[in-house]
Amino acid sequence: MVDLTADLRTQLWTATQAAEAAAVSPHVVRNWKYRGVLDQARDDAGQPVVDRHGRPLFRAIDVIRAEKATREKARRVYMPQAA
Repeated sequence: MVDLTADLRTQLWTATQAAEAAAVSPHVVRNWKYRGVLDQARDDAGQPVVDRHGRPLFRAIDVIRAEKATREKARRVYMPQAA
């Protein structure tokens, strides 16, 4: 289970943990990264942060922002313009 009481600016999550927190599948989190909606965490030197297995890690706050932006975009309704 993902701890949402920790400092979300410093908490790092794998794609699986991020997916659990956002109530989506891990594939969706990886898709957000691919599309540029979610950036991989970086260290002070600007290098991408990975876990001990080489999997990318994401800052919790970035995951929450990506999930919010994606959900808001999905709610948009486009009406055809009257001629």
